[in-house]
Amino acid sequence: MKRWLWIILLIALVLAGAFLAMRPQPVEVTAAPVTRGPLRVTVEEEGKTRLRDRFEVSAPVSGYLRRPRWKEGDTVRAGEVAAVLEPLRAQVLDARTREQGEARLNAAEAARRVAEARVSTAGQQARAAQADASYWAGQLQRERPLAKSGDIPQDRLSRTQSEAAQTEAALRAAETAVATARAEVEQARAEVEAARTALLEPAVHHKVQTGGLVTVRWPVSGRITKLLKESEGVVAAGDPLVELGNTRALEVEVEVLSVDAVKMAPGTAVEFTRWGGDKPLEGRVRVVEPSGFTKISALGVEEQRVRVIAGITSPEQEWVRLGHGYRVEAVFILWSGEKVRQAPASALFRSGDQWSVYVIENGHARRKAVQLGHRNGLAAEIVSGLSDGELVIPHPDETVEDGKQVAVKK
Repeated sequence: MKRWLWIILLIALVLAGAFLAMRPQPVEVTAAPVTRGPLRVTVEEEGKTRLRDRFEVSAPVSGYLRRPRWKEGDTVRAGEVAAVLEPLRAQVLDARTREQGEARLNAAEAARRVAEARVSTAGQQARAAQADASYWAGQLQRERPLAKSGDIPQDRLSRTQSEAAQTEAALRAAETAVATARAEVEQARAEVEAARTALLEPAVHHKVQTGGLVTVRWPVSGRITKLLKESEGVVAAGDPLVELGNTRALEVEVEVLSVDAVKMAPGTAVEFTRWGGDKPLEGRVRVVEPSGFTKISALGVEEQRVRVIAGITSPEQEWVRLGHGYRVEAVFILWSGEKVRQAPASALFRSGDQWSVYVIENGHARRKAVQLGHRNGLAAEIVSGLSDGELVIPHPDETVEDGKQVAVKK
């Protein structure tokens, strides 16, 4: 009997082990409760600060810029001297340049002599034309009474009038030629003087010219943000010299995706983080630019982006150390709520044409359809389908099914 008892006991143990081995085991899952609390829908992008009003001071004329006495960061006042320009200095003459200058001087002197000779010739022609005009004018006065009395034929008077008109026109042409020749003489003399000056006055770079200085003054008060010309030297008309602006009037320029830009409008709230301060700064969107542009992302993907300009509304003493071109993280708040029923976004999945979640009820997973409201990357607003405090399963995998026994990981 003892032997049969041990055999029966052994068979019972084998059957119990087989039952336990074949019994379905609960799936280990994590659980997250449905809660109520603040929820925000945001867009985060990197931006940089810039001056709202920036001014660029340029050289009004070509000249030699004296070394500026200003440095970047200096505060200036409107009307103070920003830069001083001297007349351009002569160039150093090498052998070839000197020979070319001498040739130009000889050519200018020859042109002057030709012009003076032309003046003499034109003067002689003018005097001859004056004599002819005087003769025919007198002849016309004498013949007019005779033609009236019939002592001379009328055609003779007509010929005299024609000759008088021709000589008068010749006189005017001769006078014009004299004036032109004299102008050519003056021009030739000026060319001779310019060529002689360029040839006989060598350049001395350390020589300071005191005549013809041009003074450039600050158009507005502000701080210098960039000194484009730090040393003296030659500048052309229109060359930028310095940039300045009011560093107390800063704004933030952010490039956002076009699909996010359409959700923003002037007045949208924004927070600036990771700018170096202890707490975030507050701001408001000022402008959403109407045109976008294409930009290649770090992954090589073409993106359509739009520039959004936001102003800083926090007190100035909180961001006084910010400057032009500083990096900030902009968080645009598209929507926010205080007491919002929400669940982790990772618990949501599509079931047909509805959003669903797995809820833990009595140790089993139950699939429930839910209606969603606003969502961000971490949580979603639950409009209906769940109650506060219910436990949902984040990141459900293929082992979790409706009615499956589950065990919450400790």
